[in-house]
Amino acid sequence: MRTTVAIDPTGNIDWEALRPESDFLYRVIADEGRAVLGVGVKAWVEAPEFDGAGAAKDWYFGALEYEWTGALDRASARIPSSGPSWFIPKWVLEWTKGQVLLHAEEQELTEAMHRVDELLARRTCEGATRSFPWTLCTDREAYIAQVHTLLKHIQRGDIYEINYCIERTTPAVGFDPFQAFARSLANSRAPFAGFHRRGDRFALCASPERYLAFRGNTVKGQPMKGTRPRSLDPMKDRALALELAADPKERSENIMALDVMRNDLSRIAASRTVIVDALCEVIPFPHVHQMISTVSATLGEGYTPYDAVRASFPMASMTGAPKIRAMQLIESAELGTRGLFSGSLGFFAPDGTGDLNVVIRTALFDADQERISLRTGSAITARCEPEREWEECTLKARSVIEALDHVA
Repeated sequence: MRTTVAIDPTGNIDWEALRPESDFLYRVIADEGRAVLGVGVKAWVEAPEFDGAGAAKDWYFGALEYEWTGALDRASARIPSSGPSWFIPKWVLEWTKGQVLLHAEEQELTEAMHRVDELLARRTCEGATRSFPWTLCTDREAYIAQVHTLLKHIQRGDIYEINYCIERTTPAVGFDPFQAFARSLANSRAPFAGFHRRGDRFALCASPERYLAFRGNTVKGQPMKGTRPRSLDPMKDRALALELAADPKERSENIMALDVMRNDLSRIAASRTVIVDALCEVIPFPHVHQMISTVSATLGEGYTPYDAVRASFPMASMTGAPKIRAMQLIESAELGTRGLFSGSLGFFAPDGTGDLNVVIRTALFDADQERISLRTGSAITARCEPEREWEECTLKARSVIEALDHVA
């Protein structure tokens, strides 16, 4: 049984204090003024457990890879063997409603309090920025050729939309993920950011996209499709946002992703409860404008929040329509597996809430190999222009690299 203790909320997070921890997951939920940090592993579990009201029986944190085998529909034959995706942390720090709460077992409380005192030290991570030589795994010509191949599938009617992604990598000798995440969080102000460590592997996530949010037996999804750069000129910036809002190609991408998510949620929702709450809203972020739609539903009798994740994973915005055929073509078009990219970092809490993001705008750092991977993509539809899709991938990559204060 966990004890909850209120903590003095002053002070910045000192990410250096997490360096001794081999496993942790931090998530921002900006639209709720909330953040959570799960530290250590009490137990790895195959799936979270819930009561009849949709509340988790403990804190569960998850890092779901795109190839996660827990999904109901699994189109890919490339199944990694990375072990369970969910863990119960030893202790949880929660920032919510202007206060900081520590959730820990009685026997862990003294140690957890000591670690929290270190974590909330009144200083921030500082460090010199580094330049790394990024290398594209798929060059411009190969990318455009592959887009034309995918367009043929669209013209044949095999699919209507597909999310095609490319990777760039860099050797990263001397890279410090703790300092880098502090810079990324400050520079990007990403509303669904995350910082995850599992052994030697780190995810520095500046995600602007929510996958699913839960409150009891209700679920909300927010597929994001459609991008424009920001401008320092207010008039030009507003014009870019209006252009995005009116672009028929971007709207069709967004609506197709929304329709796939509506269909996914309808499999576990009570009858007539799947509702589109917002359609093709344009939201400004520090580096880009994004188009976002919102759909909500009430879970049907006998279903838990975990069933909603299984029914809709991988998320519609990162696959395509129809989803299964799009995933099969993704596997044939892309180099290697996606891993955590386009998966999700999230949690379920005993108060009946939960939030999972979409792992995009994310640097994946392998400390053992001293290598960073960064993937970006866009939606390919019948109306797309391959050159513009290439530019969108480049824009998204630049936003991550700039947030890390690295020079491409």
